[in-house]
Amino acid sequence: MREFDEQLKERWDLAVTRINEIPGEDDLPGNLFDYFKAAADVLRRSIKVYELCTEKDGSGKSAFDVLSEDEHKKLNHELYAELLGDAYESSYANPAYAVAKLGKEYGTYFSSIYRNMRDTIIYAHKAELDLLVIRAELFLEIYGACLTAYAETGKLPAYDELKDILYWFKSDYAELEEEASREEMLFPGQGYAYNIVMDSDLSDTRYLYKYGEYISDNEIKVSKFLAGLPEETVCTMADTFTEGYRLGFIATNVDLSKKSNAYLIYPIGFERMMRRAVENLNKIGVKSSIVLSSSGRSSVDSVGANRQYSYDHKDDRALFLDGNFATRLLEAEEAVLRKYEKEAILYAGPAVVERFGEKKFDPKNKPEAAKLSDEQNKLWVDFINKRNVMVDKYIPEDETSFTIISFPIPEITEALPDKTDKGFAEFFEEIIKVNTLDYKLYQGIQQTIIDTLDRAYWCEVKGMNGNRTDMHVELWRLKDASKETIFENCVADVNIPVGEVFTSPVLEGTNGTLHVSKVYLEGLEYRDLEITFKDGMIDKYSCANFDAEDENLKFIKENVLFRHDTLPLGEFAIGTNTTAFALARKYGVEDKLPILIAEKTGPHFAVGDTCYSRSEDTVVHNPDGKEIVARENSVSALRKTDMSKAYFNCHTDITIPYDELGSLAAVMPDGTRVHIIKDGRFVLPGTEELNKPLE
Repeated sequence: MREFDEQLKERWDLAVTRINEIPGEDDLPGNLFDYFKAAADVLRRSIKVYELCTEKDGSGKSAFDVLSEDEHKKLNHELYAELLGDAYESSYANPAYAVAKLGKEYGTYFSSIYRNMRDTIIYAHKAELDLLVIRAELFLEIYGACLTAYAETGKLPAYDELKDILYWFKSDYAELEEEASREEMLFPGQGYAYNIVMDSDLSDTRYLYKYGEYISDNEIKVSKFLAGLPEETVCTMADTFTEGYRLGFIATNVDLSKKSNAYLIYPIGFERMMRRAVENLNKIGVKSSIVLSSSGRSSVDSVGANRQYSYDHKDDRALFLDGNFATRLLEAEEAVLRKYEKEAILYAGPAVVERFGEKKFDPKNKPEAAKLSDEQNKLWVDFINKRNVMVDKYIPEDETSFTIISFPIPEITEALPDKTDKGFAEFFEEIIKVNTLDYKLYQGIQQTIIDTLDRAYWCEVKGMNGNRTDMHVELWRLKDASKETIFENCVADVNIPVGEVFTSPVLEGTNGTLHVSKVYLEGLEYRDLEITFKDGMIDKYSCANFDAEDENLKFIKENVLFRHDTLPLGEFAIGTNTTAFALARKYGVEDKLPILIAEKTGPHFAVGDTCYSRSEDTVVHNPDGKEIVARENSVSALRKTDMSKAYFNCHTDITIPYDELGSLAAVMPDGTRVHIIKDGRFVLPGTEELNKPLE
């Protein structure tokens, strides 16, 4: 485990002294000095937080702990004010503003450095002195280089000199950064965020400010809402969640008794539910870990102060990414996993609570933001592949499982017919019902659908009401229908709620066009999204988000293809949760549903890896005892010869809603079509129950 020593404290004291001197200096020209003064102010605010969090009274409480709620709100606002609303337009955190003030060559770089300084906010709350010190020293090294250059030449240092400072910072401290987040992940039952959940007075919303994230009305209201729910309701939420986690191991034939660490991921404000979840997992011999980090694999977050800020800086690695750095990062991550090898093998997998209901976000593609070159794109994709292969040595994916469940946040109230707290409470209760539907009922109906699909050679999917979908989906051929099946009967385990049958389609022969008029994927809206497949691989794509076609293509490539040139059709599924679909229509929130629920409200297609990614060789059975044989495709089969070509490390579901679905038919060997859905209704005998919510 990392330890802080006296030498580190001395470095911190020196850095603090120097940072506090900067506002009184004036040795650089106007805009440049204004930048360094602003960045120093960010650090000074973090210094203030660190001091509040480390100054203890006689009872062991910190000065931060005893702040009033109003004082917490004021401090939190001060830390994030420059990202809120119009203030962001004149903040150096905004690369467009930084370029306007500091020039095209240097502005993007300085904005990225500014973002690194803002990372200190959370480290200050956690009192992680090593991570604070290295960022303070990075800032002072850059400031010093500029002072020296201006004193000697009257100009900024050469751009490459400044880039090198950032490059070596990222390289030198790659292992420290990795260790910081892996420690929290691999040592369950302890850690900063874990202690917030288990030790705080959750009836006092001051605990929310301990995270150091921006705390909006969403986090405050959802915390108060959960605090006011009956214990029985909170137990139902948590029990469904943890039981799904347990059942996931059974469904995938993974021995949970050999594991002892569940990785919890949740939105800030849901701590009451998470405390119960921790207690539930403890009862089955699994402790919980939670990671709080401003850079890396944080497992908790708030809605945030400004989503455009995050979008603007998503490619900041372009400023230092090259082949040597990718190699260095891979070595650093492996060194940490090797150090914690005994802990890594006990990692069971993530248990995830997702939020939904945020306001619509239309990202702006700013030319001033850092962007990966084509070469860097390929390099990063290659790095992700190599990293996942390496991680699999220490945390074998076929020995882990997961579960995911979603709940709304108060921001969705603005979209509900009843725009009051009562309206939100009613909608929240309906989502609880959706998440706890009778899985036995769905299991039987879905088996009826699977029995038909198992006799088919391919499926035909066509849209209606303006939907241009026309897909031919090739299916596996069964060798022994009495023992084998093509589709998985998915009930409430890893993906809550219930409601889908899915398969890995055969790529060769899978052709056609997938179209949706509007869909939300990972919080981003896509309008008129159209993807064409040729032998199961993406051939062309388009959308209507931007006026310029090249911007549309780039938007899809970055956020759906995850920078790959193409992706396979990794999954074909039929969603059966008509209750969720009807609920969304009743409340008018179709565009707010998360993928997790939306994928159950119609047939969907996932681009990327299959649902059995890296676990294709694990035998899986349906409740009827038949083995699911469609666990791979011709791309994932490449794992046997070249792992780097087998996986894309992404999986994005795209759903066609029932009212845009003209027909979904199973096509038999003789060409006969057996319709499962026609004109947006289930027509296969034995599935009539699914139409009741639609009526």
